[in-house]
Amino acid sequence: MNRQAFRAQRVVTPEGIRPGAILVEGERIKAVVSPDEVPDSYKITDFGNAAILPGLVDSHVHINDPGRSEWEGFETATRAAAAGGYTMLVDMPLNCLPATTSAAALASKRAAAQNRCRVDWAAWGGVVHDNQNDIEALAAAGVPGFKCFLISPGIDGFTVVTEKQLRLALPHVARTGLPLLVHAELPDAIDRATSALAGADWSRYETYLQSRPDEAEMDAIELMISLCREYGFHLHIVHLSTSRALPALRAARAEGLAVTVETCPHYLHLFAEKISDRATLNKCAPPIRSRENCDKLWEGLRDRIIDMVVTDHSPCPPAMKLLSQGNFQAAWGGIASLSVALPVMWTEASERGFSLLDLARWMSATPARLAGCDARKGRIAAGCNADFVVFDPERKLTVREEELHYRHPVSPYVGETLRGVVEATYLRGNPVFLNGEFPGEPAGREYTSNAYHRSKA
Repeated sequence: MNRQAFRAQRVVTPEGIRPGAILVEGERIKAVVSPDEVPDSYKITDFGNAAILPGLVDSHVHINDPGRSEWEGFETATRAAAAGGYTMLVDMPLNCLPATTSAAALASKRAAAQNRCRVDWAAWGGVVHDNQNDIEALAAAGVPGFKCFLISPGIDGFTVVTEKQLRLALPHVARTGLPLLVHAELPDAIDRATSALAGADWSRYETYLQSRPDEAEMDAIELMISLCREYGFHLHIVHLSTSRALPALRAARAEGLAVTVETCPHYLHLFAEKISDRATLNKCAPPIRSRENCDKLWEGLRDRIIDMVVTDHSPCPPAMKLLSQGNFQAAWGGIASLSVALPVMWTEASERGFSLLDLARWMSATPARLAGCDARKGRIAAGCNADFVVFDPERKLTVREEELHYRHPVSPYVGETLRGVVEATYLRGNPVFLNGEFPGEPAGREYTSNAYHRSKA
């Protein structure tokens, strides 16, 4: 069996950060030992003063394959992921054709991914207006959970669900024991706000921000907490953007409800006062809100009301961003960030007194737990896959288009100088990103959840 040791002055384990050596046999971690305790039979790779973190897990990615691979595809998304330190992606069900709302559609996605992935992956199933009878079949086929929208996703092939339709779906979701991920905005508050903006200038970011008020998120979250209490399922709020929902989420946790929460790097690094008019690269939904709101989201992370940070990598062809028109109403909403999320987060976190241990929890351990792959992913620990990222937290990075690596290299981060550089990414003991290159052939695998089968055993 191939025996390797990866040594560094900073190894980030669940127990803390310390000098160490990761002993790898084949594809898995055998042990983490002191730097001077490596057996003679192991080949040593020494990364010196760099930090070794567990491979990042992104449980909120739009890969768009099959059907919209001109937006993004398995090859380009997983290449960007490897460059960003990610070793596991979980694909959202809506931007592909067919949407992943049935076992047959999941089979199409698996065919599209074959031999094309540089990191591991899984796929969420979708809950839409008419697929209640597909939910448990998707669980049996291996999805780790489900995603739904309470407002139109703005794309053909995936429908919004009303409260009435949710009530038909939730008994099925609850029986699977798997999480339901919810885009939590309700349309009523947005419709009222948009109506009040008749004749407004949609090249102004402030107009777009006013059209997606905090109340839309807060109302949706309160509805979902009520349904979580009634039906007893695991509720996961995706891409939280309003800090005003934190008290309700805190209270739901205190009540003992199974509620988890994510936010994204763009809500923690960008803020409305920083976004220029016509700068549609910054459009996403829910929107990026004020600087004060950003600071309060960081408090939510510190207080552990927000559990994890994921990218919501949502790419599209540049023309859909309407860069020359600068129209926030008509431009596609989504920010692509797989290759730079770690330095974006470290730039902010390091200035706010957080450590690499916090980053590993937010960006690896807790997303792995949500996706049901934490037995093998998300930690540097014996028995886990030898997935890790070598990261220099002191070096600076000025973001350039050629370093983004996804299909369409557009980003609001281009030109920014960030703190932290990904030097290498290893998947099951083999380098998938090293010295700016992508060695070897695509070796990523699908991680199929068996949580549903365990619950039925």
